[in-house]
This record gives sequence, structure tokens and C-alpha cells, in this order.
Amino acid sequence: MTDDPEIQERPESDYSRQTVRRRQLRTGYTTGSCASAAAKAAVQSLLSGEPVTQVTIHLPVGEDVTFQVHRCQREPEGDSVTCSVIKDGGDDPDVTHGAEICATVRRDATLDGEGVRIVGGPGVGTVTRPGTGIEVGEPAVTRVPRRMIAESVGQASVDQGLESDAGFVVQISVPGGEEIAKKTTNSRLGVLNGISILGSTGVVQPFSTAGWRGAAPPSVAVAAPRPPCNRRGRHKRCALPGIVHRHPQ
Repeated sequence: MTDDPEIQERPESDYSRQTVRRRQLRTGYTTGSCASAAAKAAVQSLLSGEPVTQVTIHLPVGEDVTFQVHRCQREPEGDSVTCSVIKDGGDDPDVTHGAEICATVRRDATLDGEGVRIVGGPGVGTVTRPGTGIEVGEPAVTRVPRRMIAESVGQASVDQGLESDAGFVVQISVPGGEEIAKKTTNSRLGVLNGISILGSTGVVQPFSTAGWRGAAPPSVAVAAPRPPCNRRGRHKRCALPGIVHRHPQ
């Protein structure tokens, strides 16, 4: 361990300890993990009528982790609850470190059997161009975080006596997200007015290449012009279909 008191006093997440011992760098958690935790806490509070101070979710890497809930409040209308988690990026130079990731949840019985509908709130970007793997017009919440949110909400529903596919509308928002997004490549990808909710493992590894590798395919897919088609030939397939037309699943 280091003798630097600032490093010693900096809290570490449970999942980071092995990394800290080896490299003295803390791992952190993705915006997707934070959104999932906030959504689960909001459902628990909505159904129980009690505020929630911490919540445990299951990460795609197979670990369970407990998040402290920063804010938990019932909205004035009375039919929804907002909970938030502060994003901890560990020792990674992540522009979203310290951001408040919020989830506002309301019950919607018309969605029973379908589960969760995710909508974007202030500070979460909207997809305006194809190629990111998210439908145009949808909030910039990628595939794995969407699944994590749905699973976390389903678990909270079961814990409170409902079916796992009980219907809820989950709005994800990030105060100050539009300003944070100016420090990212979102605008180049056609993701406007906020940040993206990301993460394929749920964990942020400091100074890893995972973020760059994850961003490269959609960057190419969005930026690359459509290649010319061979209209005079017998087949009408365009060149490089894997780059231009194939989106992440």
C-alpha cells in the first residue's frame, strides 16, 4: 500500500481490491451499472413506500455489488420515485466520474408481461443517426445496460411480491449531462444533448483500452459513407456490408 494519505483515504469499491493490491489503481463502475442500481432502488422505494439507502445488483462479470443511494425521493405527483447513484469511475480518467445517474420509475400496468420501458431524461443523449446499434430516436442506453436495468427492476418487483415482468417506465437522467457530453465523441456519432449510458461488463478498468475498442465499430459505422453498389452486376449487394450495415446486437 502507498504512504500517500490522499490515496489511502480514497474509498475503494469492493470489486476493486484485487486491482488495488496489484497496481494501486481502483476499478470503478460504468454508467450502466449506476443506472441499474438507481432503477432498482427506485422500484423498491416505489413499491414499499420507504426510502432506500443502498441496493445490490448483479454485474455481467458475475459479481454482486452494493451501491450507496445518493438520493431517493417520491415525486410530487406521488406516482413515481427518483433515486440516484454517484458514478465512481475509480482511477480511470473518465469524464463521467462524479456524475449523478438518476432513475425515475413509475408503475405502468399496461406493460405487464413486457416489463420495462426505458426513456431518456435530461442529460441522456438521443440517437439521431444509424450505426450505433440503437434505434434512431431512442435514448443512448446501450444493449447491456438495458438488459441490466430490466433485470434489476425485475428482481426488485419479485422482492416486493410482483411478477418479474411487471410493467414499469424507467426514465434515466443525468444532471449536467449535456455539458459532460461536450467532452466526449457523442456529437460525432450523432448522439445529441447528453451522455450515453454504457458498459458491457459493469466495471471500469483504469486506463484500459476497452472503451476505445467498444467505440471504434460504431464510430466507423456512423462515419463511413455508404459504399457504391454494383448496379450493373447480377448481384446488388454493396461493398463492405459488415462495416456499414451490420450493427451490434
